[in-house]
Amino acid sequence: PAQSYQSIRFFSQNARQAGFAYTKEVREALRNGEPVVALESTIITHGMPYPSNLSMAQRVESIIRDSGAVPATIAIVKGQVHVGLGQDELEYLATSKSVLKTSRRDFPYILAN
Repeated sequence: PAQSYQSIRFFSQNARQAGFAYTKEVREALRNGEPVVALESTIITHGMPYPSNLSMAQRVESIIRDSGAVPATIAIVKGQVHVGLGQDELEYLATSKSVLKTSRRDFPYILAN
């Protein structure tokens, strides 16, 4: 539907202005109106031990791709909101002991520090 596409486009433009970093895969999917599945990163950082957390994240992303959508794991990495993660970011989150669990209310504090 044209209206929902316009909403996504509006959100994407505002998110870029706010400093969100998109993977090329997510950016192109949004531009082309393709399905994107948002995933939170908490299970990678706090839900499972390494290396189970990394292999689980990779399997889930693979299942989403095999189903015809684009995975967009969302995380704050080194002070920036990322929408979609590359292998390096997934590995960083899976192995780092200093990642903070963040909810919406924490965004201003986490991004400012």
